[in-house]
Amino acid sequence: MIHHISIAVNHPQHVADVIAELWQGRAVPFPAHEGSYIAFRFDAYGTAIEVMPKSLILKPGLETSAVRFADFEPATGYTATHANIAVAVSEEKVWEIAEREGWRAVRCRRGGAVDLIELWVENQVMLELLPPNLMPEYLAAVEPNSLSALLKNLAAAQ
Repeated sequence: MIHHISIAVNHPQHVADVIAELWQGRAVPFPAHEGSYIAFRFDAYGTAIEVMPKSLILKPGLETSAVRFADFEPATGYTATHANIAVAVSEEKVWEIAEREGWRAVRCRRGGAVDLIELWVENQVMLELLPPNLMPEYLAAVEPNSLSALLKNLAAAQ
């Protein structure tokens, strides 16, 4: 179970607010670093996404110290970082939010098995969204027996 991830964006507060809206949760300032925010889903698992400025990097602490935050020249363009998340709002609401924000959104079929919506946050960071109408198909595909069969088929094809 992944309880939280972090993503780097140009406008952390706004992005955290949109993610919280998709989850029907809440976004608040992230106390570990000024200018960062965290969107909470308010579920039983503590699911959250930390939303940090693109100019921020995480570095290991010295000796036995915890993580350090450091600024660097902002990266541009796309990133490999992405997450697949269940959202609390309807598919129609996802399209409405994407249009309002001017962010690319497209419904895709992954691996011939599941539909999801790619939401391109700030048109650079991809979140794969699963609104309630798409969750049953996803859960059926990743259920242990189905997933084992899929992995067996993939291994046989190699």
